[in-house]
Amino acid sequence: FDLIHYGHHTFLQKAKEQGDALIVALEPDEHIQRKKNRQPVHTQRERAEILSALTYIDAIILLPYISDERGYKELVEKIHPFVIAISEGDPQKDKKQSQAVIIGATVKEVVPLMPRFTTSSIIENY
Repeated sequence: FDLIHYGHHTFLQKAKEQGDALIVALEPDEHIQRKKNRQPVHTQRERAEILSALTYIDAIILLPYISDERGYKELVEKIHPFVIAISEGDPQKDKKQSQAVIIGATVKEVVPLMPRFTTSSIIENY
């Protein structure tokens, strides 16, 4: 997440409905810089503070920069979730499914794609 918006809120609420606890792993600023080719709107700590106000989130993990899939695999093995929640069209779906298989978890699409609610569209249109 970068700029927290309604689409994120909806996704997180639906993700929480999938289990007893909702753990959010928050990417570092460097990840956003590399992925989006721009500075994040909010720093990782600011994003964590915003998310911590949402009562349905049980834990927030501030991730270090992870440069390869092995790092994400290790994270999933440590957390060992029962469900990995994604939104429709998640470009990492296949990787998340292969990680889920290792620990016996399920990958669930919990919300449809909401193109109106993306950080990029909000930045461009407002």
